[in-house]
Amino acid sequence: METTGRVILVPTPIGNLSDITLRALEVLKNADRIACEDTRHSGPLLAHHGISGKPLVALHEHNEARRAPELAAAARAGETIALISDAGMPGISDPGYRLVQACIESGTPVEVLPGPSAVITALIGSGFPCHAFRFGGFLSVKSGKRRSALAAALESGETGIFFESPHRLLSTLEILVEINPAARVCVARELTKKFETYHRGSSAELLAHFQAHPPKGEIVLLVHAAA
Repeated sequence: METTGRVILVPTPIGNLSDITLRALEVLKNADRIACEDTRHSGPLLAHHGISGKPLVALHEHNEARRAPELAAAARAGETIALISDAGMPGISDPGYRLVQACIESGTPVEVLPGPSAVITALIGSGFPCHAFRFGGFLSVKSGKRRSALAAALESGETGIFFESPHRLLSTLEILVEINPAARVCVARELTKKFETYHRGSSAELLAHFQAHPPKGEIVLLVHAAA
């Protein structure tokens, strides 16, 4: 029997709580259940927009493989299930991929709403070429893997985009200086938030800057080989 249930991926603000679409709010208000990366994190966002009384279910990297088939089955049975991550687009370095796969494999209707993404926001704000780019997710905690990822991005001729921890940024900039001290680098911090900043310059210049001003906050790192 055909049902109206489905799974809907809903992007949420990456910082500024006003950066959410009318369609996203409508889906969240009408969903039967909301799957959250962290229910404690998502609660204040939902409350801010007057959404309350919705059953919340945790869907994170440690339980997604097990819970994805359960949610897909609930959608096939008629439920509308909205998926949100802590920030931005579900599935981009966040849970979501396995749930989409479970929906596709089981014939469960799935929709993806457009919305905020730190990747695209940082790319446009960097001023780097955006006709071709590569997103590498979170850089590895291992310096050797970080070096390989950064070198590959610079060699590609495309703009490379990565998420990086402020605690490792200096180490990563040191690696970039060793690879190419003239490489173009942009460090986008706290996007859409009160203390948003874009720092642009060569890898050597940005290393010197952040050695003098220790970095804080959420960081998107962009690299491009010098002309």
